[in-house]
Amino acid sequence: MRRLAILSMHTCPLAQPGTGDGGGMNVYVRELAAALARSGIHCDVYTRASSPDELESEAVEPGFVVHHVEAGPRAAVPKERLPSLVEDFAAGVAAHIARLGDDGPEAIHANYWLSGVAGHALKHELGLPLVCTFHTLDRVKAECSAEEVAAAEPARRAAAEAEVIACSDAVLASCSVEAAQLRSLYDAEPGRIAVMAPGVDHAIFGPGNRRQARRAVRQPEDEPLLLFAGRIQPLKGADLALETLALLEPRLRASGRRGSPPRLAVVGGPSGPHGEEAAARLRERASLPDLAGRVDFVPPQPHELLSTWYRAADVCLVPSRSESFGLVALEAAACGTPVVAAEVGGLRSLVDHGRTGFLVPERRAEDFASYVERILSDQTLATAFSRAAARRARRYTWAAAAARLRLLLEELTERQLVECG
Repeated sequence: MRRLAILSMHTCPLAQPGTGDGGGMNVYVRELAAALARSGIHCDVYTRASSPDELESEAVEPGFVVHHVEAGPRAAVPKERLPSLVEDFAAGVAAHIARLGDDGPEAIHANYWLSGVAGHALKHELGLPLVCTFHTLDRVKAECSAEEVAAAEPARRAAAEAEVIACSDAVLASCSVEAAQLRSLYDAEPGRIAVMAPGVDHAIFGPGNRRQARRAVRQPEDEPLLLFAGRIQPLKGADLALETLALLEPRLRASGRRGSPPRLAVVGGPSGPHGEEAAARLRERASLPDLAGRVDFVPPQPHELLSTWYRAADVCLVPSRSESFGLVALEAAACGTPVVAAEVGGLRSLVDHGRTGFLVPERRAEDFASYVERILSDQTLATAFSRAAARRARRYTWAAAAARLRLLLEELTERQLVECG
């Protein structure tokens, strides 16, 4: 395997995670492409040109180039309009690949359903094996956040996902939970599902001095600090983080704990059709007397700064309605920060309940507050969680993910391509 075409149509891997459409998928594409490039596979990442300032091609590091493909206006386009640009995007990618001649890619890796549709067309046009990573699935989101699906996605998304899955030579699942969802909700062929966990950059995300981290992010050193990191949209559950904080102080007082009341840092920006509305509600809620002055809203942070926020926090809250994997939980764990997370999706495989943090089955603020109180009230427990979380996180590396994918790609190039049924 010499060269791979990676499709990331709707969001550029160089964009700042935590706002707009930028999130864990941006990190995934960027870090996986970099790891593949370091292993000797040249990675061409294709994304839609969405700004007049973007270069046609941008070398990120040796063997890793991002290409901005003309498809629609060089401006942000609402997600519901992006399906109409898939054909133009696929044509632009095909034209670039044609110019490579004999040096063209040997396989396609599509990320998210829009790229999957484009990749499906390119597979048949170019005769290349197609690997897909969906990151989120329409039928999973519909079960937990139907209002977002109705507002943001066209009715054809689930059908398009099923069509792409049926013709993909391999579908990557981040964990066994996602693999089961692909089988049960999309009738995916089990033999074509490959479980490949993402990784974490341990050079950036690692344990450190909490007091120094607090000073670096300008947080009080003597007050308990909770952290929510992610896009502001209903799916991610930042509102539940605020309600957890509201219930926590009276619980701590009742248990006899003295000292300053806990604080919450919300790191991220609005995203999706309800993002601005959700952010406004959060600020309004934070202004009420029981929370006033105890919630800091922080804009999306570069990775090297986000790691400092993880190290500064006593507990990281991940109250998502669904998560295919949950990169925030993994990054926090790598920094030695205990995680209290909803028991959904890939979070079940990342948080070892009672050893590295806690999983909350019902997503109730009362339950989140109860678990956070246990960590804040027991330093021995908090220290044990911190050490166990960092140890467990060391299992996950981008180099290992790249090696797994490389083996899969080499196998696929020797097989007959899957055909549409």
